[in-house]
Amino acid sequence: MTTILFNKPFNVLSQFTDKGSADSDRQTLSDYIDLPGVYAAGRLDRDSEGLLVLTDDGKLQAKLANPKHKLAKTYWVQVEGVPDEAALQALRDGVDLKDGRTRPAIARRIEEPAGLWLRNPPIRVRNSVPDCWIELKITEGKNRQVRRMTAAVGHPTLRLIRYGVGAYTLDGIGQGKWRRA
Repeated sequence: MTTILFNKPFNVLSQFTDKGSADSDRQTLSDYIDLPGVYAAGRLDRDSEGLLVLTDDGKLQAKLANPKHKLAKTYWVQVEGVPDEAALQALRDGVDLKDGRTRPAIARRIEEPAGLWLRNPPIRVRNSVPDCWIELKITEGKNRQVRRMTAAVGHPTLRLIRYGVGAYTLDGIGQGKWRRA
């Protein structure tokens, strides 16, 4: 069994090929990982960064990717504005989205994570609007859920980094690098 942890950069597709166009210059996992037989256990949007678990073990892949297992995923989220306690509590209680109410989450404000790499391109900075980091732990994976949750409480996401999936974390993995789990 092979399982690897990859720190996916911004603007990289979570797949090994780009089926969008034969002449596309979009980066894929194959630009970073040359290890046959492993596949992503779940998705991470192109405009999101951070931990992507890849494995050749179907049972592990199902455990990590299937929402019925309620495996916690931890995100570091840079948001526009500074969420007050009411906004954080709304995230903790669950947020009503167009496709239903989210499960309760763990949400707290954090300092910018230590040792965080620069994003290329950098986020849009507005001098008149402060920003803040929050840590959000969810146990489901609706499409673009974290972004929709923060927007629903009035704090749009500027940068989204998945830090952990269950017991797996980004610790010790540089941007664009991977290691065996």
